[in-house]
Amino acid sequence: MNELQNTLQIIADNIKRKRAILQINQDELAYRAGMHRAYVGCVERAEKNITIGSIHKLAKALNCNLLDLLTPQEK
Repeated sequence: MNELQNTLQIIADNIKRKRAILQINQDELAYRAGMHRAYVGCVERAEKNITIGSIHKLAKALNCNLLDLLTPQEK
């Protein structure tokens, strides 16, 4: 896995984890972030090269700091 793919996977994992904590589905997250559900799904599967602007929108929708989505979590 290259560095970009690794970063995208970190973001994807953090979004899924935060969404699970809030007990919301992808539809609700997409609504809160002003995004299409299919796009959120692609981000959660690390299939999209997400922009900082989109990460910011998702962090706001998840009630967290942007860095919370960029920082690897200990397993």
